[in-house]
Amino acid sequence: MQIYSFLFKWKKNCQPNFKKKVSLQFVRTVYVCSNQLVASFEEAKKNRMSQIENELETSRLLRDWYRIHKRELPWRESSDPYLIWISEIILQQTRVVQGYDYFVRFIERFPDVKTLAEADEDEVMKFWQGLGYYSRARNLHAAARSMNGVFPKTYSGVLGLKGVGEYTAAAICSFAYNMPYAVVDGNVYRVLSRYLGIETAIDSTEGKKLFASLADELLDKAQPAVYNQAIMDFGAIQCTPQAPACLFCPLADSCMALAKGKVQQLPVKQHKTKTTNRYLNYIYVRAGAYTFINKRTENDIWKNLFELPLIETAESITEEAFLALPEFTELFVGGEVPMVRLVCRDVKHVLSHRVLYANFYEVSLPEETASFSSYLKVRTDELEQYAVPKLIHAFLEKYV
Repeated sequence: MQIYSFLFKWKKNCQPNFKKKVSLQFVRTVYVCSNQLVASFEEAKKNRMSQIENELETSRLLRDWYRIHKRELPWRESSDPYLIWISEIILQQTRVVQGYDYFVRFIERFPDVKTLAEADEDEVMKFWQGLGYYSRARNLHAAARSMNGVFPKTYSGVLGLKGVGEYTAAAICSFAYNMPYAVVDGNVYRVLSRYLGIETAIDSTEGKKLFASLADELLDKAQPAVYNQAIMDFGAIQCTPQAPACLFCPLADSCMALAKGKVQQLPVKQHKTKTTNRYLNYIYVRAGAYTFINKRTENDIWKNLFELPLIETAESITEEAFLALPEFTELFVGGEVPMVRLVCRDVKHVLSHRVLYANFYEVSLPEETASFSSYLKVRTDELEQYAVPKLIHAFLEKYV
């Protein structure tokens, strides 16, 4: 009624020539619109309050779940940003169960930034051997050398480290410094897309922005470290990619994907990884107590790792065709007659974007051979000192 009374007073005090044009109907229309506007604001306020309550309840449920089910991991017992950084880089492309032992060994040898920075890259690569995605190890080493012995204490400083993206920076800053930055990894994408019923592709530009915004909105700003760890563990243990435990899920009552029967369809990805096949023919040389290896230096898979002498072909070839290749015959000096045997064939090794098919040959030569002169001659019993790809390591373990 206050608005209605105001409008009548305003009409009464208007200039005569304007007053005539202002009808009672106009006043009533303005009054109704004003009431509708107020009601809309009140409804929006009510909805927002309800949304906030839901967000707080979701956060509470996740934290309660985490207190019971959280994984006991060594890097969670510390707020040291260096330890958290190493763990996050290891876990970028590695499951916790696989990465745990690597983390322990890596930290025992490189316990701080200074030790890692002063180490030789070949040694760092050796301690990374078997984890794959070796650019991670090279970036770790380069980043450590850029710190001058002191780990950055700001989000921008952490984000500026080589090999550190927004997710890793958010994880380090929230876990080490309790800064309010939301993490968005594969587990978080899965939890949010299912819980909120979002069908926007997580690998699209729109999807990345949407999920980053939602993660930030849902983040418990008072307890960012606990909340981030809770939602990540929830995705890893409860809301798993296959066979999620929906029956015992604390969020089941409000999960949109469960209500719509779309748990297995979410999250959505728009792009499938394209893979290419490569055909590798490795030569293991027995030259008395010695063998030959080579360091990969090109911008290709396994950069800066060592491997056996290699001849790559465009397709899979027979043993007879391989032995007739000029690239093979040119490895031997005149007069030397090698003994050659095929050890194993078509060993399949899958990388993220490539499928490798490897043949392994054994070549026997005298210890003082002049062949393979462009390769590094090493004692066979010292091969363990060199960082090699998992494919090569598996062969050496089984056959040498």
